[in-house]
Amino acid sequence: MPVTGLPAVVEEMCAATSARCYHCCGRGKGVDGFHFQLQRINIKVILDIWVVTFITTATKFEDERAIARHEVREIEQRHTVDGPRQDVTLDEEDDVVIIYNRVPKTASTSFTNIAYDLCAKNKYHVLHINTTKNNPVMSLQDQVRFVKNVTSWKEMKPGFYHGHVSYLDFAKFGVKKKPIYINVIRDPIERLVSYYYFLRFGDDYRPGLRRRKQGDKKTFDECVAAGGSDCAPEKLWLQIPFFCGHSSECWNVGSRWALEQAKYNLINEYFLVGVTEELEDFIMLLEAALPRFFRGATELYRTGKKSHLRKTTEKKLPTKETIAKLQQSEIWKMENEFYEFALEQFQFVRAHAVREKDGELYILAQNFFYEKIYPKSN
Repeated sequence: MPVTGLPAVVEEMCAATSARCYHCCGRGKGVDGFHFQLQRINIKVILDIWVVTFITTATKFEDERAIARHEVREIEQRHTVDGPRQDVTLDEEDDVVIIYNRVPKTASTSFTNIAYDLCAKNKYHVLHINTTKNNPVMSLQDQVRFVKNVTSWKEMKPGFYHGHVSYLDFAKFGVKKKPIYINVIRDPIERLVSYYYFLRFGDDYRPGLRRRKQGDKKTFDECVAAGGSDCAPEKLWLQIPFFCGHSSECWNVGSRWALEQAKYNLINEYFLVGVTEELEDFIMLLEAALPRFFRGATELYRTGKKSHLRKTTEKKLPTKETIAKLQQSEIWKMENEFYEFALEQFQFVRAHAVREKDGELYILAQNFFYEKIYPKSN
C-alpha cells in the first residue's frame, strides 16, 4: 500500500539524506535501542529543517507582497496629494504613453537608463513591465489588464513603459488612442553571442549576480561545433517574434508569415526602430521628434557614465567558421533579413532628418510651412 501524508514526506526527506530513520527501516529489524533513538533524533532534525525552509519561503513571499503593497500605497498617496485626476482631462502633450518592448541583449539597459535619468527633469514616469520568468507572451487576461492599465492610469501619464514583452496590438481591444511603440534590434548572431556569454559570466552592471549557466566554461565556438542547444540556430529566432506579436504563428520558428507580420508591424505600428550599432543616432532622432521625453538624451548619452553601461564580460568573438555555419541556417537568413529590413528603414528615416557636417550629425530644422490660407482674415 503506498505511503501517503506526513510519513511520505518524512520518507522522502530521509531518502535525500544519509540518515535511516525508524519509519523507513521499520522497528524490530535488528536495530538496537541506541540506534533507534538516533533515528528518532534524525526525524526531528529533518522535520525542523523542513519547517524552517517553509517559514523562510513564506517570509520571502510576504516580503514581496509587502513591497508591492507599499508601492501601491505610494501611488495612492500621490493621487491624494495631487487630487483626483481621473476626472481631469490631461493636456494632449501629457496624454502620451511610450512602450519600449525591449529585445534582450540589444543595449536595452543602456538606453532604458537614459529614460530613468531624464524622467524627473522632463516630468514623466518610467515603469518596468516585469513578467514571470521574463515570458514575452502575456495570457489573454493579462493582455486585457495591461491595456486597461496603460490607457486609464492617468497618474502615470506621460509614461514610459519598458520590458521584455512581444508587441501587443492595442487596437483589437477597442482602444482609440494607441501608445507609441519604439524598439532597438541588433545583428542576430552578435545578439546571440552576447546572450550566450551573459548567461555564463553576467555583465559589469550586476557583477555579483549568479547567472543561470554560471560555471559552464565552454566557448560559443565550442558550443556550435558540438551542436549545443544554447547556440543552436533556433535560438536566433527572437527579434522576429518580438515584433510579430502574440499570435501563435509568431513563435513558430522559421515561419515566413511571422517574418512578414514583423515587417508590417515595424513599418506601421512602430514610431521608430533603431539598431544597437547606431544607438546614438537613434537617441538623437528620438530627442528631435519626442522632446517631451528625450530632451537632453543625446548629451547625456555622450557624456554620461551610463552611455555604455552594460557590457557582457568574458565575451569571445566567434570564428569565421562558426559564423559561416550559423549562416547556413534558414532561421538565420530570416532573422538577418528582418535585421537588414529594419536597418534600411532606420537609415532612410535618419537620412531625411539629419545632415552631416565636419563629421558631426545635425538635426534639420523644420522644413515645411503653410501658405495660401483661405478665407482671408480681416
